[in-house]
Amino acid sequence: MNSRFPRDVAVFPPYLHFANVHNRRRLFSWYVKHFRTTSQARASLSGGGSSSSNSQGNAFLVPGATVATLLMLGVLHARRLYDDKKVEEAREKGIEFEFQPDVKATFLRILPLRSISRAWGFLMSVDIPVWLRPHVYRAWARAFHSNLEEAALPLEEYASLRDFFVRTLKEGCRPINPNPYSLVSPVDGTILRFGKLNGAGAMIDQVKGFSYSVSSLLGASPLLSMLAEKNTEDDGSTIEQESTQREQSKKSWWHVSLASPKVRETISECPMKGLYYCVIYLKPGDYHRIHSPVDWNVLVRRHFSGRLFPVNERATRTIRDLYVENERVVLEGLWQQGFMAIAAVGATNIGSIELFIEPELRTNRPRKKLIPSVPPEEHLYAPKGVGVMLKKGDEVAAFNMGSTVVLVFQAPTSNSPKNNDASEFEFSIRRGDKIRVGEALGVWHA
Repeated sequence: MNSRFPRDVAVFPPYLHFANVHNRRRLFSWYVKHFRTTSQARASLSGGGSSSSNSQGNAFLVPGATVATLLMLGVLHARRLYDDKKVEEAREKGIEFEFQPDVKATFLRILPLRSISRAWGFLMSVDIPVWLRPHVYRAWARAFHSNLEEAALPLEEYASLRDFFVRTLKEGCRPINPNPYSLVSPVDGTILRFGKLNGAGAMIDQVKGFSYSVSSLLGASPLLSMLAEKNTEDDGSTIEQESTQREQSKKSWWHVSLASPKVRETISECPMKGLYYCVIYLKPGDYHRIHSPVDWNVLVRRHFSGRLFPVNERATRTIRDLYVENERVVLEGLWQQGFMAIAAVGATNIGSIELFIEPELRTNRPRKKLIPSVPPEEHLYAPKGVGVMLKKGDEVAAFNMGSTVVLVFQAPTSNSPKNNDASEFEFSIRRGDKIRVGEALGVWHA
């Protein structure tokens, strides 16, 4: 017996009749509301019940800025893999790239890289939903080979990529070499160049086929000039100084000498020293805080508001005067062996350098005048001839993106090139080495 239903009687109840447009809208609204509630509950659990303002927000709708950040990370990762592969292949074959400008380097000069970097900095500072943070930071770690186990805080507590990027490390992750006759690395990174310099006017190799002068990197350095003259007198030789450089450093030197009467005494007591340098490149995945390489007194800070070119391997061999043209902060002072300077060079994407000994310093600020290079802003830390005293391993500054640190320092040297004196400073590194904060760059003997 076949049962039949009247055509005007619905088999299903009205609230389940999906053919009805109104009911379909109600059902969709219910799904959206249910998913939003579930996501918010997940966010509150991930945040550990924290009531901080930076952990709150819309956990359902991912901000457009976060999406843009993730896309940019993907592009950076792909480019990094390509560049690393090319460099590794060249090293295996024993090939050293020579300086060769290209069209891209010329094109970069017409781009508003400072404005682009500030925009990128804004994206990096956007708060990420709590439940999404571990996934974003783990993706970053896989892309750039970061060690998340060293992070001092749980991943959920880093509100933005910027906070994660300048994160501190757990206690003991970077032990400082205890040897009192060692100079340690101030950063995690890759050794690009190092060596001995022949006076304040000596040149540092940027890449094979192109160099830049120490004075152009550090600016008019009266301390370095006086120390070089002292060593020249001890060596029985004379160095011809350019009149323009003397005029530039004259005013700055009198400022330092008047504010720091102990500086001249320190210089006069210095024995024969050599001038050395070391260039260390920080990749995006490296730990990005700068530490003190020795016990020293910081006397002067210079801020060069320059360009913001990238500082990767390709840029070093295609952009002329890369470190000299880029925005940088130079710290200059004295340690037990004489002169010491740290140049923190900014790069594309944010271009921000935080100075812990001077928190009010702001880099990559909008410039009123479109001038490629302006005189550096100088600040003295030496009202009583002492300056800012830093201990070996102390935190000094932080980068907000991959960049470069250049060390220029005096250390013991031999008067005769034939004399293999045990007290002479010797580097304990090789080009291309991976180095971490606290590991020795070089040693000498008393």
